[in-house]
Amino acid sequence: MNSGLNSETLLKNYAPITGPDIIEQLRQLAEPMAGMKVVHVNSTRLGGGVAEILAKLVPMMNELGLQARWEVIGAEPVFYECTKTMHNGLQGNAVNLAAHLQDAYRRINERNAEELREILGEADVVFIHDPQPAPLLKLTPKRKGKWIWRCHIDMSHPYRPVWKFLRPYVQDYDASIFSLSTFAQRLSHTQYLVPPSIDPLSDKNIELDEKEIAGRREQFGLDPGRPLIAQISRFDRFKDPLGVIQAYRYAKRFLPALQLVLAGGEAADDPESAQVLREVNGAAENDRDIHVLLLPPTANREINALQRACDIAVQKSVREGFGLTVTESLWKGKPVIGGDTGGIRLQVVNHHTGFLVRTPEGAALRIQYLYGHPEIRKQMSGVAREFVRENFLLTRHLRDYLAIMFALTHNVGEWIEARGRYSIITDRAPAT
Repeated sequence: MNSGLNSETLLKNYAPITGPDIIEQLRQLAEPMAGMKVVHVNSTRLGGGVAEILAKLVPMMNELGLQARWEVIGAEPVFYECTKTMHNGLQGNAVNLAAHLQDAYRRINERNAEELREILGEADVVFIHDPQPAPLLKLTPKRKGKWIWRCHIDMSHPYRPVWKFLRPYVQDYDASIFSLSTFAQRLSHTQYLVPPSIDPLSDKNIELDEKEIAGRREQFGLDPGRPLIAQISRFDRFKDPLGVIQAYRYAKRFLPALQLVLAGGEAADDPESAQVLREVNGAAENDRDIHVLLLPPTANREINALQRACDIAVQKSVREGFGLTVTESLWKGKPVIGGDTGGIRLQVVNHHTGFLVRTPEGAALRIQYLYGHPEIRKQMSGVAREFVRENFLLTRHLRDYLAIMFALTHNVGEWIEARGRYSIITDRAPAT
């Protein structure tokens, strides 16, 4: 059980990117909450967008004067088998959440609740991330603070038996946060909309010199003189890596020199990724122009270089809570061909930052179009980066969390005032 992270001086480093007014607003929002105890709980410290966000968000909260900490629940494989099944069901698959998996889910949460009870009970605000630790609320009866369930996944069309199992664990939270209004469910408490974000100063997103990018091309056997598309994502069926291979093969009929990179890692809480990786390697059929790369969770600069080395980024998901790899690619000025689903729709604006597609054939046609119109690619590049700067950086994410915390702990409405400036908390999500 890991708890807490050392705070660093971070915020001043963001001013050149966001502008000093944004940093000052964060300080104003946090000032009335100085000393407040905040706890974030999720199921893994490495792998996936949630862990990446918390790794920087928690130290930033501490720098603003809050007492923030990050806890990771401990579990064994049967728990992750259960929560992966739940994840698939909540994203629309008809799954069998067997009785022994449900029992493991309850039992392991009970054990974690026992270990975390004092920390959670004393907190002023608790953020519980995703379904894995959702039962901790009911298992912490003596609690003084406000509890928020933060759902990062696409719940627009959940498989009802799975949602029926999970709903009793989340319905008594003080609030919940979703990335899109279409993900919200019928719950009695207030629901907020907060898209995720990227950290522009992380190793995955900082500027790299051409020498390092060239070195990574050589490391992974990529020809710098030939066109390159890349999907950087966990090996997950919802990311549709097999569909990306199909799209590449269709596009290669018109672009014989085309190369494809499928690169990603494995998350500790995703037991299916190894099987998906085997399927991807099988579908690649020893095509020397398909580069399937299994990268460790620490390969942030490698991912950064691959995203910068490609001409076009692909994220052909069939379900997607948000898709931080889309945000990362847009920040690097790459047009994105993305699946017409979930949070990708917030980021990929047709003909402006990329194209939304539904089929491998559609993706192939957009690949062909962008390679045939380099001036369009260049125009999209500038638009993409500025779009992320305005909407999807970590400072905006932190601002939204601070505003929600203030609203819940001070019983205010949808608007709060920060010394003359007004900052919207977020829209309330409709019941569906």
